[in-house]
Amino acid sequence: MTTAVPAAPAPAGCPFNSEFLPPNMRKHVDPAAPVPLRMMAAKGLVPLNPSDMLGALFMLTFDAEQNIRDTAAKSAAGLPDRILGSALRDEGVQAPVLGWFLGLLKGNDTYAEMLVLNASTPDEAVAEVAATCSPKLAEIIGQNQLRLLRHENIVRALCANPSASQALIDSVCDFSVRSGLVLADVPQMQAARVRLFGPQAAVAPPDPGPTAEQVLQDFQEAVQDESAAPMEEGKKLNLTQRIMKMSIAEKIKLATLGNKEARTLLIRDSNKLVCTAVIRSPRITDGEVLSCATNRAANEEVLRIIYNNREWTKNQKIKLALVKNPKVPLTVVMKFLNNLRDTELKDLARDRNVPAGVSQFAKKLVEKKTAPKKEEK
Repeated sequence: MTTAVPAAPAPAGCPFNSEFLPPNMRKHVDPAAPVPLRMMAAKGLVPLNPSDMLGALFMLTFDAEQNIRDTAAKSAAGLPDRILGSALRDEGVQAPVLGWFLGLLKGNDTYAEMLVLNASTPDEAVAEVAATCSPKLAEIIGQNQLRLLRHENIVRALCANPSASQALIDSVCDFSVRSGLVLADVPQMQAARVRLFGPQAAVAPPDPGPTAEQVLQDFQEAVQDESAAPMEEGKKLNLTQRIMKMSIAEKIKLATLGNKEARTLLIRDSNKLVCTAVIRSPRITDGEVLSCATNRAANEEVLRIIYNNREWTKNQKIKLALVKNPKVPLTVVMKFLNNLRDTELKDLARDRNVPAGVSQFAKKLVEKKTAPKKEEK
């Protein structure tokens, strides 16, 4: 029986430990390990997959030894395309790592584009780049509507970017104003408000409805604390009515900051961006994900995010729920079916509540697995 190797503690200041690394590789980032072992990883000489390589180098930039920190940073900046081309697209890489690499590689449009398009890259890192990036990268950032509404400093940064085209800034501001974002300190946003609602909007802008901050303050622990007891019906109805009056931008903020009670109401919103903000909330639980995967009325974009998430699809219950959901494409379902247990396949083959194509394919897999046994008899 092999003994499990515990995760090495994080170096001082590093936001995570070495749990993401294979057990036999954790020693290379362990602050208590000999310097030569850590230096091997800092030089990129340890056999790691591309995504783990990024995480290890990032951890080593917090090492107690200045030489190791400098070597890790230099190695990270000089990683070959075969590593960066794969890892920078991986949504499973830790968010702080992606944010750090965006700052490191912001001068390379190819790599910066991969990071900006990676949904796990922190909004704060994207905002920092948005103020000085190239016209091409500014266009890509401006097209991510969820980021614009979730983190308003991205809009500020794009408006301040001298390389961003006027057409892009007008488009970003028009969308943001229509979605209820209010940035009184940004002249381009004020111009967009007048452009959309007329000169009177400059003096008396339209009422954006309740803000996320107001809702969080008014309902306090009921919509902030994840361990809060379920709301009583009267209070929940009041919250529902408040949410219905909120702008898209404020709903997205509440989806990011609120608790399960708020997310449960917002995941039903008709706007795709609001639903997406809920499923991408850093506070969402596996139980909520399972509920979404089971829901046949779930937004298709929400389901796509779930079935493309490697961590969530490791959960057998979530995987099975996706297989049974008729909104999940058959090509995705077939990939999952190959990894199901024999008993689960047999149940699917007999289940009349799943799409016909799913039950037929499950039946074929069962027949294929049992065919050799029949021939032996």
